[in-house]
Amino acid sequence: MTRRRTVSRIRKPLAGALGAALAVPLLAAAPAAASPGRSAPGGQVTVTALTFTVRVGGRTCAIDADLYRPAGVDRAHPAPAVLTTNGFGGSKSDGSTNATAKAFATRGYVALAYSGLGFGKSGCLISLDDPAIDGRAASRLVDFLAGTRAADDGTRIDYVTQDRPGDPRVGMIGGSYGGAIQMATAAVDHRVDALVPMITWNDLSYALDPNNAADRKVPGAFKWQWTNGFYLIGESQPITLPNLDPSRWGTLGCVHFVSDACRTIGLLNSGSYPAAPTAAMRRYARGVSPVSYLDRVEAPTLLIQGQSDSLFNLNEATATYNALKENGTTTKMIWQSWGHSGGQAPGELNLAQGNLETSYTGTRILAWFDRYLRGHKHTDTGPAFAYYRDWRSGYGEASKVPPLSRQLYLSGDGKLVDNRAKVARGSRTYTNWAVPTSHSESSLAGMIGLPDPAPYDTPGTYLGWDTDALKAPVDVVGSAKATLKVSSPAARRTQNSGDAADKLVLFAKLYDVAPDGTKTLVRRLVAPVRVPDVTKPFTVALPGIAHRYEAGHRIEFAVAASDDAYLGNKGVKPVTVVSAPGETGTLQLPVVSGTLN
Repeated sequence: MTRRRTVSRIRKPLAGALGAALAVPLLAAAPAAASPGRSAPGGQVTVTALTFTVRVGGRTCAIDADLYRPAGVDRAHPAPAVLTTNGFGGSKSDGSTNATAKAFATRGYVALAYSGLGFGKSGCLISLDDPAIDGRAASRLVDFLAGTRAADDGTRIDYVTQDRPGDPRVGMIGGSYGGAIQMATAAVDHRVDALVPMITWNDLSYALDPNNAADRKVPGAFKWQWTNGFYLIGESQPITLPNLDPSRWGTLGCVHFVSDACRTIGLLNSGSYPAAPTAAMRRYARGVSPVSYLDRVEAPTLLIQGQSDSLFNLNEATATYNALKENGTTTKMIWQSWGHSGGQAPGELNLAQGNLETSYTGTRILAWFDRYLRGHKHTDTGPAFAYYRDWRSGYGEASKVPPLSRQLYLSGDGKLVDNRAKVARGSRTYTNWAVPTSHSESSLAGMIGLPDPAPYDTPGTYLGWDTDALKAPVDVVGSAKATLKVSSPAARRTQNSGDAADKLVLFAKLYDVAPDGTKTLVRRLVAPVRVPDVTKPFTVALPGIAHRYEAGHRIEFAVAASDDAYLGNKGVKPVTVVSAPGETGTLQLPVVSGTLN
């Protein structure tokens, strides 16, 4: 059975299960933040349902929203506002979005929760947080908070703190789809004063079709499980939401997405990358992503990303963080444990538990909005970078993301050695099969709560290089980097065909090998690589991690021929890796504690 047939076979059973199951988990544990300095008396909040008719992207449609007004807030006693919206597949009424709004309001903020375009009872097509469409729509809601625009029923408000007439003090918070919309809004409306995007993307062309090679001009390996899961959520809405607004209907080929998004999913599922359509796809995916407009984002931004997240990994947040810093925008970053792949740790931020004041991330969010929305300029917002440590209590803190600090060499005998002189001469070969032979994860299992087989690699279809047993614990925090040179005559014959899908695909990853030989794929993360040119060395950026290798354990760097969560090689392409002291692959690690000797 081909992978394309496998994709089509999963669509019917997934459509029913995913429509409800994925809507809430995208931000199931996401925080709501407001300053503890001024709360609504007794936590009393009035909620008013509103609609706003907007025209964006050539369509006119209604936005469904709820206004949360704390008791005691009026024109004489205004309060800053928080704008929040749902993750993909959710709405203003799901358990995360309305809980976020209520949490803010009970802490004294005016909150406006709304269903994103194409979701819930809001109209228009799904446009992937396009700043020209979704961002402009959110800007109309900022007008309402400013008192310069009325809701469709005539409701106006005059109790949001103003920096100047028409400029309300407003922040945004949300996760995943509700995270990228914040940057899209801030890029088109500089009245937004503070952002807290959680577990979201930097570049959809990387997130959905990742290539972790340094040369990102070549498309990657299609993340088919995640992408088709979300596609089914969007397309199944006539089943889950009958009597949709007419503005929610698109073309017959893809009824609930804008046409460019429809063409993108079609090309990715085709398994081919002809030059012109692929270039158009990448332009579109990047064009609706923060990577293309971060130079226009001025609002102070607290980025929160999950270590357990194969959909939007830590490298996405790091790319956004670096871009904002380069542009002079105030920004800090936290790597929490949980993300789209699960990973909730005891004591971490969990909105359902209401532990904002007692969780590390919650207190950081409270401080962020206290400073940038309430105007408490002396509030300490914490270090530039923090990361959850599962090997000891609390979060690690640093002034920056740790740099690469240790280099290891890939020896011909399968060892990772700390000195080039220790490299043994030798060559080792693996080959792919017609079907995937490695498993990292079932991408949707962590969100839906289904069991997932442990990661594995089939002998003969991967290569691994191991350190000796470590004499003391080694803490790795950040993104490792590998430099490789491979030989593949079969790939060399096809790589210049004009279809990028004919290039060699491989998957790099880091294992933790226990003394008894048990292997753990760190956070189930892999680095897909479509090799630009097998005649030249290439560099691979592995997904960021925060992980301790205990004493007695070994670090293993592996390269596999396939992964069943991704589309891989077209045809069988054996790969040989040759090592010699003067020329061999390397692995660089961001080690913050411990020694590899």
